[in-house]
Amino acid sequence: MRTMIYSLALAAFMSLGSCSDDDPILTQKDWQGTTTYFASTDEQFSTYYKPSVGYVGDPMPFYDPVEQDFKILYLQDFRPNPEATYHPIWGVSTKNLDSYLSLGELIPTGTASEADAALGTGSTIYNDTEKLYYTFYTGHTAKQEVVMMATSPDFKVWTKDKSLYLCGDDYGYSVKDFRDPFVFKGDDGVYHMIVSTLKGTKGVLAEFTSSDLKSWKHNGEFMSMMWDRFYECPDIFKMGDWWYLVYSEKLAAVRKVQYFKGRTLDELKACTANDAGIWPDNREGVLDSRAFYAGKTASDGTNRYIWGWCPTRVGNDNTAVGAAPNEPEWAGNLVAHRLIQHEDGTLSLGSVEGIDKKYTSESSLKVMAKSENGVSESDGRYVLSGDAYVLFNRLNVRNKLSFTVKTTDKTDKFGFSFVRGTDSRKYYSIVVNPEEEGNKKKLNFEEQGEDGIGFISGIDGYLFTSPSDNEYHVTVYTDNSVCVVYINDNVTYTNRIYGTQKNCWSINCYEGTVEISDVEVSYY
Repeated sequence: MRTMIYSLALAAFMSLGSCSDDDPILTQKDWQGTTTYFASTDEQFSTYYKPSVGYVGDPMPFYDPVEQDFKILYLQDFRPNPEATYHPIWGVSTKNLDSYLSLGELIPTGTASEADAALGTGSTIYNDTEKLYYTFYTGHTAKQEVVMMATSPDFKVWTKDKSLYLCGDDYGYSVKDFRDPFVFKGDDGVYHMIVSTLKGTKGVLAEFTSSDLKSWKHNGEFMSMMWDRFYECPDIFKMGDWWYLVYSEKLAAVRKVQYFKGRTLDELKACTANDAGIWPDNREGVLDSRAFYAGKTASDGTNRYIWGWCPTRVGNDNTAVGAAPNEPEWAGNLVAHRLIQHEDGTLSLGSVEGIDKKYTSESSLKVMAKSENGVSESDGRYVLSGDAYVLFNRLNVRNKLSFTVKTTDKTDKFGFSFVRGTDSRKYYSIVVNPEEEGNKKKLNFEEQGEDGIGFISGIDGYLFTSPSDNEYHVTVYTDNSVCVVYINDNVTYTNRIYGTQKNCWSINCYEGTVEISDVEVSYY
C-alpha cells in the first residue's frame, strides 16, 4: 500500500508543468526537504529553443535591417525525416535572444528528383537597392551538392531562383562535397561567397565574387584547410580592426567551433598557407565544447552573437558525447552566446543579457548534505579541502546558478555536479582541471559516483590561462537538459546533462583547498 501511495504521488508530481516552491503538492510532500534521485524528463524549452516537432540543425543567423531583429534560419530535423527529401529551411525571429517566434517553413525541399531534394546550410543577405532578401543554400542529393539561391521581398514568401546553380566539378572541386555557402560584403564593396569543398582529397574554401548577388565569378581558393580537416559552416566577418573566420571542424577527433583571425582579409586567408598553422591564440581558436556545433554569427551593430546547436543523445545517455562509438545525434536545441573581443583580437564567448534577465525568481539555498571531512561553513561561505563537497537542494526546470571559487593554489582542482542525490550511484560533474603545472585549466566532463566511468572522453574543454588572482566567477544557465557554463567571461562550456532539473546539485573540491562564496540560484 505504501508503494502504491508513493507511486500515485510521484505520478501526480510528474504531471506538473514545473517544480515550484509555491506548489501545494510539492510543499505537502516536502519535496525540497528530500535528496533522493528523481528521474526527471525534459519539458518545453523556453531559453534554448526547440521546435514543437523535431529539432534545430545548422543555424543560419541574419540581422534583419528592415525589421531590426534577428532571423535565424535552420535545417528542420523531424526525426524521422523523409528518406529522400529532408531538412527544409525553417526559421525563428528574436530581438533580445530571450525567446523566439517561429516563422515556420521558409524554403521547402525540392522533389526527390531535383538537385535540392535535401537542403543544407547557407546564409542570408539583404540587398537594400532591390529591397530583396537573398538566401544562398546547399542543394543535396546522394550524388552531388550544389549551391542554390532563393529570394524574398518580405522574409515570408520565398522564391527559388534557378538562375544560380554552382556545381563544384565545374571549377575543379568535389562533386559530392560542395556546400555551406556564406556570402558577405568586403571592404572592396564586392560580394564574396565562400564554399566548403574538396580539391582532390584536400579540404579548401572556394571563393566566388559578385557585384549584384546574381552573377558569380570563380576567384580561386580563399583558404586551404590544415592537414586532413574540413571546415563546415564557414562564417566571415569584420569586428573592430580584425577579420575572422569562424568554422566548425568536421574531423571526428575535433568537431568543435573554432576561428582564425587576421588584420586584413588577405592576412586571414594566409593563416593556413602551406599548413603553417598560425593559430590565433593559446586556445587554438576553440570557442566551446563538442556540445555546441555549426556555430555562425550575426551582429545588430552593437553586439555580435553566435548560434549553434546542442545535440541530443541516443537514449538520453549523458556519456554519448562524441568519442566513438558513442556519438551524439545530429541536431538539437538552439544555443546562443555573445562574442567578446579582447584587446589582442582574440575571441571568447559570454552570456546574453536577454537570457540573463529571464531568471528573476530567487530560489532558497539549503545545504542538504556534505562530506564528513573537509567542509567548513560561515555566513554563506564554504571552505572545502581535499576530497570534499557541499550538496544543495533541488533545482527547478530552468535555473541560473552563480558562485565564486577562490583557490589557494593554481594546482587546486574543483568542480560542480548535477543529477546528484544522496542515493545516486552515478552523477555528472564539470571539473576545472589543472594542466601544465596549474598554469592552464581545462574543463572536463565526468560521470562520478560508485557506478560512474570517470572521465568522459570526447567532450573535454579547451585550455585557458589560470586567472592570476585564482578567482573563478562561475555562471551556469540550465533549461531542462541543456547546460551552459561561463567562467570569467573567458571560458564557455555548453553541454547536455539529462536529469539536471528537479535534482540536487553540488560544488566539489578534489585537490587542495577552495573557498566558495556568493552562491545564488534563480529561476523563472
